[in-house]
Amino acid sequence: MADLYLKALESERKALWATCRLKGLAKDTPERLRIAELDGLLAAHKAKAKPAT
Repeated sequence: MADLYLKALESERKALWATCRLKGLAKDTPERLRIAELDGLLAAHKAKAKPAT
């Protein structure tokens, strides 16, 4: 089954990253800070979804 939360986070991150690259935004802009926040959310979600073996 598709993980819609994961897909939504990845989609938002890709869109923000494209905007930052196009505009040449610096590291301390709200867009870049949101990307960093999304990276943390993605890592936490992937760690939680990882099956224990």
